[in-house]
Amino acid sequence: MKEWIEQLKQRVEQLNERIETFANSEWGRRTRISSSVAWNLVLLFMIFLLSTTIFVASVGAGYFASLVKEEPLRSKEEMRELIFNYEETSEIYFANEVYIGKLRTDLERRETSLASVSPTLVNAVLATEDEYFREHNGIVPKAVVRGLLQDVTNSANQTGGSTLTQQLIKNQILTNEVSYERKAKEILLAIRLEHFMSKEEVLEAYLNIIPYGRNASGRNIAGIETAANGIFGVKASELSLPQAAYIAGIPQAPYAYTPFKQTGELKDAKGLKPGIDRMNTVLHRMKEVGYISEAEYKAAKEYDITKDFRKPETRADQEYPWLTRELEANASMIIAEILAEKDGIDPKRLQEEENLYQKYMILADRDVRSSGYRIYSTIDKEMYDAMQKAADNFKYYGHTYTKVEKNEEGEEVEVQMPVQVGSILIENSTGKILSFVGGRDFAIEELNHATQAYRSNGSTMKPLLAYGPAIEYGKIGAGSPVVDVKFSHPYGGYGKSPSNFIASQERGIIPARDALAHSQNLPALRLYDSILDKRPATYLEKMGFSRLTDGDYENLSTAIGGLTNGTTVEENTNAYATFANGGKFIDAYMIDKIVDLDGNVIYEHKAEPVDVFSPETAYMVTDMLRDVLDYGTGARANSMLKFSSDFAAKTGTSQNFKDVWVVGYNPNISLGVWLGYDQPRSLDTFSNTYQQPSNRVNMLWATLMNSMYDVNKELIGTKETFKKPANVVTASFCGISGLAPSATCSAAGLVRSDLFNRNVFLPNKADDSLTSAEAVEIDGRFYSALPSTPSEFVTMGGVGLNPEFIKRIFGRIGGDPSKLLPKDSSLGTSAISTATFEADSAPPSAVTSTLNGSTMTWTKSGSNDVIGYRVYNVTDGGRAIVSTFKSSQNRSVTVPTGSSYVVVAVDITGLESAQSNIISIAAPDPEPTPDDGGENQPPGENGGGSNGDGNGNGDGNGDGDGNEPGDPDENPDNSGNDQNQSNRYR
Repeated sequence: MKEWIEQLKQRVEQLNERIETFANSEWGRRTRISSSVAWNLVLLFMIFLLSTTIFVASVGAGYFASLVKEEPLRSKEEMRELIFNYEETSEIYFANEVYIGKLRTDLERRETSLASVSPTLVNAVLATEDEYFREHNGIVPKAVVRGLLQDVTNSANQTGGSTLTQQLIKNQILTNEVSYERKAKEILLAIRLEHFMSKEEVLEAYLNIIPYGRNASGRNIAGIETAANGIFGVKASELSLPQAAYIAGIPQAPYAYTPFKQTGELKDAKGLKPGIDRMNTVLHRMKEVGYISEAEYKAAKEYDITKDFRKPETRADQEYPWLTRELEANASMIIAEILAEKDGIDPKRLQEEENLYQKYMILADRDVRSSGYRIYSTIDKEMYDAMQKAADNFKYYGHTYTKVEKNEEGEEVEVQMPVQVGSILIENSTGKILSFVGGRDFAIEELNHATQAYRSNGSTMKPLLAYGPAIEYGKIGAGSPVVDVKFSHPYGGYGKSPSNFIASQERGIIPARDALAHSQNLPALRLYDSILDKRPATYLEKMGFSRLTDGDYENLSTAIGGLTNGTTVEENTNAYATFANGGKFIDAYMIDKIVDLDGNVIYEHKAEPVDVFSPETAYMVTDMLRDVLDYGTGARANSMLKFSSDFAAKTGTSQNFKDVWVVGYNPNISLGVWLGYDQPRSLDTFSNTYQQPSNRVNMLWATLMNSMYDVNKELIGTKETFKKPANVVTASFCGISGLAPSATCSAAGLVRSDLFNRNVFLPNKADDSLTSAEAVEIDGRFYSALPSTPSEFVTMGGVGLNPEFIKRIFGRIGGDPSKLLPKDSSLGTSAISTATFEADSAPPSAVTSTLNGSTMTWTKSGSNDVIGYRVYNVTDGGRAIVSTFKSSQNRSVTVPTGSSYVVVAVDITGLESAQSNIISIAAPDPEPTPDDGGENQPPGENGGGSNGDGNGNGDGNGDGDGNEPGDPDENPDNSGNDQNQSNRYR
């Protein structure tokens, strides 16, 4: 300002000199008086004007200073960092770098360099937005003054005056606030920025940050590369003149000029017109400035730009909603841990402190969406697509319920509640998640049922928590006997008596592999109780179960899926992969690596195997689970596979069919499938239409596995088999006790063979389970005979269970010894007494007899201590035994005619019931006597007479041995005391 005033003084002095010279001239002397007056007036006006200018400039400078006084003096580095700190949209990829799309964000952007931008586009931008960009130093003064005057006068024609540099400042450092303060700061910072950045840097930054409306998927976009691809489907370097002109015109009114609606649909002709008019304006400016010729202008103006617009396209979060959300969540968790670690915080604390977790998840979510990361997943695109198709086409999920709810507008709408599905496919050796199914319909429910739905895993828990640990501890071998007998126990914290799937079923002593194959609950609970003091739930910890509670370590119900908080399909399937990996747990993962904008790998997954089970245990459990598919609860799934491989699997059903599962694996992969309602309710409805719930999940597991096989036969249908470790050996044992066979066990035919881990357990100790005993059968169970038990009902020379063995095998929770060896025992036992029956002193209740032809039948006695029945002949008031029947035999006999009969029940003490009603069979009328005179011959004298027919009856003319007809006591074929003879009447 001082220099400017000095220059003004000099010019005034020079003007005075010229005036003085003129005044001394002849002509000047003539006009001296008038010119003197005029000059003085001019001088006074100039002084006033100068004073006014100085005053206004001072006031303006002061006002400008007051407007920018709060703006900090930013360093070069700080300003450059702010300018180049523009958000970029992160991208996600399938395995093998197959592009999925961009993550959800409010604004999509992808950075590019000026060298990668078409010069035509650059010229279009400069001609339209900043004609003097190459000459000015950040601002164009006349444009600033023009804009100020237009604002002060409230002119309807607002031409604007911001250079590219000013727009860059507004977008990256300041805000879009409309105020003189913001404008003053913008001018100051623009001038300053021009000192810190080259013109090329300013132009490149501008092209990367400026908004360009929407793309063909309806997303908001910024940056020239994103605009070129999102609007025309080309790179920024490939833009034609009409395309460049169209894009260059958009920033003035991005949403008015963009060709796409929020849905991604192309606007109609009326909606497109403003953008096309703006394109023509840009072309005109380019011609005026000299960037294009008249011919190029006309050709571009006549070009039909609408044919270049991209067709509406589906966004990644629309085409792959569950996958996109899952990758976002996984990436955010990874970045949260990275950010926490940068701040010196142990990432493990994020899992322990909710506030800390929330803080870093918010920061991470923002970072993941806006840092331009390339996120590479493990998901195989072909497998994923095939799995979704197979799940969508499956017809047997079950019934879809509906309910009425109010939407956000308060309107009542019908909401569907279908059976949901969750499934996941994991590569065993690496932990890669190759594919998953998140649910039935994302529009109905967004929850990922494969990774985020926590449910009871039912009987799929048994190998993980009962059988696996029991084998590891050396408690059992693969075929060791376990007990399938009911018990009462404060079980699972509910104080009730558990049962099998078939509530009435108790199979007694059965092999462990059969108990697992048929998914019996009682043996698993008893086995788990026997090892509970070792806290086997720690195995679940090692296998990644994330929501265990103190109760889960103590409740018996945990062994059959009664977790407090449940588990996910991912966790459950991942745990099963532990068996496939020889006992090593390899945590499943979905993100392989994350790369930043500069190509730096900021995260790459590294597997950290955890030793859980020994290889021997893993193999033995696998061998047991093969049986599930061969003849157990998974046989339906196995029968539907279109290929063969060395599969092992386990099914699961939670209480009341609220959840059904199948988890299976071969040496390469593990596949888990779950079905259930989001609001838990029984699946066992409409079963005539959709089949039983367990069948449905079997069918779906096979369907999904077949679809994976179609994509990759070598991986899914591997011919590799599980290899038996050297320390897994086959050993013989007594099927009753699991110990080394004794002579008694061998004589009873109870020796079995199966797999053992010789490092921890071999059946070397001698069997002590059997003792000599005489047994009787009551209702299919064997008991020790009493001294008073009638001998005809006793199985002589039998064996019984040692009371000490019974106590040992039942353990602390006890049970009914009589149920250890039921009649249909899978051990194929002969009559082995298992307990002493607590008899009463009352005789058994009577039965009722009926006659059908010559067959007499009777009802079962209502008493619970009946060991059999006796049939008596009571003709003429006598009482002679006709036959005896054990309680297990049919209650019927063919009786001779001409006599009367009753039946009595006999209890274990030998007491008889009152006799039944009398059944009488009249003798047939005698045949006519021939005329040869034989009719008067006395008995025994007619040589044509017949002897007895084996039932004590003659043929009508006499009994050949002279006894009374029909006398059973004398009939050697009807003694009634021999079991084999009594069978003639069954």
